[in-house]
Amino acid sequence: MRVGIGTDIHAFGEDRECWVAGLHWPGERGLDGHSDGDVAAHAACNALFTAAGLGDLGANFGVDRPEFRGAAGVTLLAEAARLVRAAGFEIGNVSVQVIGVAPRIGKRRAEAEKVLSEAAGAPITLSGATTDGLGFTGRAEGLAAVAVALLTPAPASRAELPADHGYAG
Repeated sequence: MRVGIGTDIHAFGEDRECWVAGLHWPGERGLDGHSDGDVAAHAACNALFTAAGLGDLGANFGVDRPEFRGAAGVTLLAEAARLVRAAGFEIGNVSVQVIGVAPRIGKRRAEAEKVLSEAAGAPITLSGATTDGLGFTGRAEGLAAVAVALLTPAPASRAELPADHGYAG
């Protein structure tokens, strides 16, 4: 098995729609970024990429890639999942925690988990946390997210692993 950790951080911006965890949050301030600023989807991408040894969000969808300007986080997540599978892995699950004051993730958790899971083609769970007024997230200057992904070698890839690979499955 392979585990990856991913983070993403964005400041709130002006005149941006708020997209977090694959959902539109009307009435909430949006996040600055090259794409839609969806910290939850982006952290999930980073966790998948690091677990598979494929770099990070910037290496795969960076500002040098104009086709991803304004892209939805779920579009990036679906592409990240495709790249991870093409590299010979299956996605076991991804867990994401959004850190900030708003939007309140708990109100739409089930809906967000469904959207993110469909994009990745694997189970994604979601939680929210505040920082009790501390730091930029506590001052409502932006949002952060942390994710963990679990990957396993795809069945066809297992036969190609050397005998001392450490994989017991």
